[in-house]
Amino acid sequence: MLPENVQKVLKKQRYKIVGSHSAAKLCMWTRRSIRTGGKEHCYKEQFYKDIGIKSHRCMQCTPAVSWCSLGCQFCWRATELTLGQTIPKEDEPEKLVEGLLKAQRNLLAGLGGVSHDEKYLEEAQTPTNVALSLSGDPMCYSKMSELLDVLHKRKMKTFVVTNGTFTKAMENLETLPTQLYVSMSSFSKEMMDTVNRPMIKEAWKKYLETLDLFSTLKTRRAVRITLIKNLNMKSPEKYSELLVKASPNFVEVKSFMSVGFSRNRLPYSAMPTHEEIKEFSQKICDNTDYKIADEKKSSRVVLLKKK
Repeated sequence: MLPENVQKVLKKQRYKIVGSHSAAKLCMWTRRSIRTGGKEHCYKEQFYKDIGIKSHRCMQCTPAVSWCSLGCQFCWRATELTLGQTIPKEDEPEKLVEGLLKAQRNLLAGLGGVSHDEKYLEEAQTPTNVALSLSGDPMCYSKMSELLDVLHKRKMKTFVVTNGTFTKAMENLETLPTQLYVSMSSFSKEMMDTVNRPMIKEAWKKYLETLDLFSTLKTRRAVRITLIKNLNMKSPEKYSELLVKASPNFVEVKSFMSVGFSRNRLPYSAMPTHEEIKEFSQKICDNTDYKIADEKKSSRVVLLKKK
């Protein structure tokens, strides 16, 4: 079970704890989509219309709520409460999915008492997309292949976000997610030491190995670049070199957002404006075969695709 001090922090942030190492939490955009009947939705629904992502039917969760290999400055979780990289006693995937779905429905129950779209709230009870990116790194869960298999058999699309230091775990995936993300917020070991604050040895070496592996994986692949003003928002040509190495189908260039525990580490002024994000994105395009394909100002994010 999670230590009491960790549970206390998570519950205060409105996480619904599931089993011994997992959690779900309603995304802000899920709530907005239900309340507005889809008029307001997240950038994933806008960017990935081709696979039918719907904000109100998305379940944001994690199988490793307090396990990770990095202590990123921009992370919204309490990184000082990280419990390591190996989950001591893992729940079975089928049981985990049942628990997450139950948690999601409990969280949705709170929306019935406020203004909402009845059809959207009803549809939200049956998620069609699962974002395994809430907190911690999902690749710490050794049964990720089985978990993805269970979700896919239930006709749910899966988006998995990993920090790129779990190369072997990614290499061993027998079932791949619908879309696999690798985070990118540093272009050198020195920057990683400052921005991501690794908790494991040879993190940068593992990260580069992951980028080599990434280009060979037979699924939709995306790199999410998180930019922080006056810290890692420089040298776009160096990010470009890493993107050429990884060769993702999509690149999301996004501003750090001042939320959660990140506010204790970074000032509000460290958030780039959308215009600054777009300008930086164009510089990346100038050095690669990507082009700007879409943008969402409210989320300060720009989507790049190959020309």
